[in-house]
Amino acid sequence: MAVVELSFTPLPAHVRTARLIATAIARRADVEPDVVDEIRLAVGEACSRAVQLHQTHGEPRPVRLTLSVDHGRYEVVVIDAVTDSADAALSSLDGFDFGSTDQPAADGSMPPGIGLAVIVGLVDSVEVVAAPSGGTEVRMSWPCGEVARDTVLAAEA
Repeated sequence: MAVVELSFTPLPAHVRTARLIATAIARRADVEPDVVDEIRLAVGEACSRAVQLHQTHGEPRPVRLTLSVDHGRYEVVVIDAVTDSADAALSSLDGFDFGSTDQPAADGSMPPGIGLAVIVGLVDSVEVVAAPSGGTEVRMSWPCGEVARDTVLAAEA
C-alpha cells in the first residue's frame, strides 16, 4: 500500500497545494482521466470545509490529509481538528435536501451541508465519521489501477 500524509496550516492558500498533490497521486494511481477532475474538486471542497471550520472555531492545529492506494482503490481522507464538528457535519448531511434549490442566505453564505452535498455528488464512495482525536474525517475513495513498486519508490526519492 502506498500512503502519503500531509498536514497544513488551516489557511485557504494551502487548499490548492492539497488539490495538486491529490491529483498528482491520482494520476500515478492510474485513476481514469475523467475522474481526476472530480477528485480535484472533491478534495478542494473537503479541504476548504476543514479550513473554514478551523478558522471559524479558532483552531490552530493543522488540517490533515491521508492519501492511499490499496486493493484497486484510491482513498483520500481529510481530517479537521475541530471538536464536535462530526456531529454538525452528520446532522447537516442528514438534513440536507439534495434535490432542493436552496438559495444562499442573506449574508451570501451557502446553506448548511452544501459542501458535503457537493462532495457526495462527486465521489464514488464517501463517508463522514468522527475522528478518533476529535473532529471529522471525510473519507473519499475511487477505483484505480494498481501502483507499481517502482512508481512508489520513485515517489519516495
